[in-house]
Amino acid sequence: MLAIGENSIDLLAELDGHPAPDTKMALAGFSERPGGQSATAAVAMARLGLRTRYIGRVGDDDYGRRGLDSLVAEGIDVTGVVTVPGVTSRFAVILVDRTSGTRTVLWHRDPALRLAPADIPAAAVGAVRVLYVDGSEVPAATAAAEEARRCGTRTVVDIEQAQDGTDRLLRSIDVIIAAEAFPAELTGASSLGLALARMQEASGAPVVCVTLGEEGSLARVGGREIRTPAFRVPVVDSTGAGDVFRAGFVAAWLHGGDTTEVEDALRWANAVAALKCRGLGARTATPTLTELRTFLDGRM
Repeated sequence: MLAIGENSIDLLAELDGHPAPDTKMALAGFSERPGGQSATAAVAMARLGLRTRYIGRVGDDDYGRRGLDSLVAEGIDVTGVVTVPGVTSRFAVILVDRTSGTRTVLWHRDPALRLAPADIPAAAVGAVRVLYVDGSEVPAATAAAEEARRCGTRTVVDIEQAQDGTDRLLRSIDVIIAAEAFPAELTGASSLGLALARMQEASGAPVVCVTLGEEGSLARVGGREIRTPAFRVPVVDSTGAGDVFRAGFVAAWLHGGDTTEVEDALRWANAVAALKCRGLGARTATPTLTELRTFLDGRM
């Protein structure tokens, strides 16, 4: 499994409610934890029993070192990571509303941290069963996905917003898992079901899916819609829930092989996302494979 894209250090500001404009508010808690879309997905995949490699860019600062150390501690191969001298690594200030578990993300990334297609060796793409990319690195992700298509590696994308080149990227993806607002933004369709149908027709992806938070997910496969409910758990923080949702789908896909039913993969995905929400930060409560199976066995 190869994950390509963002990594981050998240500065988590816990609040009892969301601040109103022009007010002051006491912090209920503050901590620094590793995050980032693809790096968080890589951690989730490793905990779910997949041999995982991560490629991205970091600065040569403390944030970069801590971010890489957090991946190595999970057994993830980071030998392909590019360190950029003199640059601050990506970070985000995340406002976590403890009354609802929702969050607001304020992020910063130096342009020098943007991956180049040359950062991703073709041999690395051809050596894995699944390539996972996020939509923040469109040129690099597209080059990697097109190489994956040539060598028979399956592809999954985490996509949140449309950019120049997004359409081309999606045409090389097998499983598109989008944020809730993305399908309408991309297609202009008036309903979510119609937007997914248009996405599938334009991209040719066998599976298109949208995450819906506490409403679970909606997918389109083989001309039919699959709605999968979320699991109800006490929510502490939803940061990273979408990232680990995608990791849960990939893990079900790879553990089950070609016989895996999409419904089962989506059930795994929703369960992993729910379990993550029990803890603060993008990765803290992300389950192991044993924990996930125990949880699912109790929900039969």
